[in-house]
Amino acid sequence: MEISNKWVDYELIDSGDGEKLEKWGEFQLSRPDPLAIWPKNLPESEWHKADAHYERSDEGGGRWRAKKQLPENWEIKYGNLNFLIRPTSFKHTGLFPEQAVNWDYLSSIIKKENREINVLNLFAYTGGATVALSKAGAKVCHVDSSKGIVIWARENAAKNGVEEKIRWIVDDAIKFVEREIKRGAKYDGIIMDPPSFGRGAKGEVWKLEKDIWPLVEKTAKILSDDPLFFHINSYSTGMSPTVVGNLLMTAMKKYKGKIETNELGLKEINSERILPQGVFGRWSK
Repeated sequence: MEISNKWVDYELIDSGDGEKLEKWGEFQLSRPDPLAIWPKNLPESEWHKADAHYERSDEGGGRWRAKKQLPENWEIKYGNLNFLIRPTSFKHTGLFPEQAVNWDYLSSIIKKENREINVLNLFAYTGGATVALSKAGAKVCHVDSSKGIVIWARENAAKNGVEEKIRWIVDDAIKFVEREIKRGAKYDGIIMDPPSFGRGAKGEVWKLEKDIWPLVEKTAKILSDDPLFFHINSYSTGMSPTVVGNLLMTAMKKYKGKIETNELGLKEINSERILPQGVFGRWSK
């Protein structure tokens, strides 16, 4: 288990009964987490101190109920990185703090290279990895099918002074990769964080179990002759570290390197419990 433990502005305060209680900067938020199937450690009185709680709706989705008016967004820091937090109607905040361990690992690889490193970030969301790797010196192409999410990512990049260094693309991941193959584009590093289910910019349907291998196979074709890494994240319960590792082993068989797979997790601040937060696999040189 890889645990993100270098945060100052984020804390997992408690978890249990299908929820997690978190500190995001100066605000505490409670929201659902289906993997927190154990009892809560803290009494309900502590959970009631949260500034906002996300309530699921029987019709699907849900809404935030706040004790007081929260700002539209606020900033938190991770090392020398700054990000905008914005509670959304689908329970997310715009950042996955467990991913910081991957930002650190991939950034360290890039910093060791004495050359320009081109990175493709697919399903790039609000740009956590994009910003981190750009700050580390990489030239990043950021691809996401949601225009609104890409705007948010550009805001994050602007907060870090790297917006103009990044290539911003609103597009379906598979279609973009197919065009890059035709154009002869090459990348030294690949990151992808595919959802279990989604729709592309023009309504294209994405189903992880059916579409992940064709995407991985095609994306491997735009790796440079001397690639540094190929990194896959997944939050789908059907994607174990072994499954991700097998995908990479098959796609990267012509390259010499190592494959590492593991779970990601967040540790509660006052206990030894770890809340699982997805899996990753990476091939690196």
